[in-house]
Amino acid sequence: MASVKEKKKSKATSKNEFSKETYMTWYESMLMMRKFEEKAGQLYGQQKIKGFCHLYIGQEACVAGAVSALEEGDKYITAYRDHAHPIALGTDPKKIMAELFAKETGISKGKGGSMHIFDKEHGFFGGHGIVGGQVPLGAGIAFAEKYNNTGKLCMCYMGDGAVRQGAFHEALNMAMTMKLPVIFVIENNGYAMGTSVQRTSNVTGLDQLGSAYEMPSESVDGMSVIDVHHAVARAADRARKGDGPTLLEMRTYRYKGHSMSDPAKYRTKEEVESYKAKDPVEMVRKEILSKKLASENELTTIDQKVKEEVALCVKFAEESAYPAPENAYTDVYADPSYPFLED
Repeated sequence: MASVKEKKKSKATSKNEFSKETYMTWYESMLMMRKFEEKAGQLYGQQKIKGFCHLYIGQEACVAGAVSALEEGDKYITAYRDHAHPIALGTDPKKIMAELFAKETGISKGKGGSMHIFDKEHGFFGGHGIVGGQVPLGAGIAFAEKYNNTGKLCMCYMGDGAVRQGAFHEALNMAMTMKLPVIFVIENNGYAMGTSVQRTSNVTGLDQLGSAYEMPSESVDGMSVIDVHHAVARAADRARKGDGPTLLEMRTYRYKGHSMSDPAKYRTKEEVESYKAKDPVEMVRKEILSKKLASENELTTIDQKVKEEVALCVKFAEESAYPAPENAYTDVYADPSYPFLED
């Protein structure tokens, strides 16, 4: 499957702002994220995937629209809800599924699992398990890009719960002071684990948090891949010109609980259904059909292709071996000859 990153935004035409290619890439990429996550949830229920597992279902536009707006060589970092980001960036989904199975063919060699997906080749600097811990790391990556004068930037994703961490404010202050090329993205799905945003702070418009540092900030419809694309493109242009960071609050929603162990009884069925009515994947499908960019048959072909790809991911993961015990001593230190003490 071609990644969103491999498809560049087309020039606007008199009829459509984006080309058929862009729309079809968005659709296939987001559908792949959706079906991959749905299958991961099923496999977790079968105990083939163990440990922690946080699904991205409902939030797909937040990454698809960002990746299509950025350039090859830009960097990405996020928290532990991290399966979808590398899919959009072009990481082989079979390796992601194998990582969920803790197999040696996984993208992190079976050592990271669900929360620690990494792919340096595609500019993905992880999934991180410490809430908010990736925010100063994102600023640090942006500092390296500025120091090396690469012209590239870092997209730093976090959940709404992470903005209550002190490291968030420290990173924003430093990034603004040093005019770092970083885009801070708050994926505000309404709940920090099971606690609503309204119960955690008097400030519920999270884009306002950038004002303390005079950081350009914007609230974005995170269910619209088009709105996400435009907001990220504006922020990227600012970063590449040397004007520093931007804070984007992407108002989105997760259809599942915080993790697979969360029954999400703290919200109503009516609330969930109201967000499903503006499902990001279905919105793109409807746009494609209404603009007559593709037929139902063409979309059905993509649906079948994605279904088959997910099945291959599962087959690959199930047939792969677990890491050998001695591999516990590799990939720990940069020096491969580090003298471990072993019993």
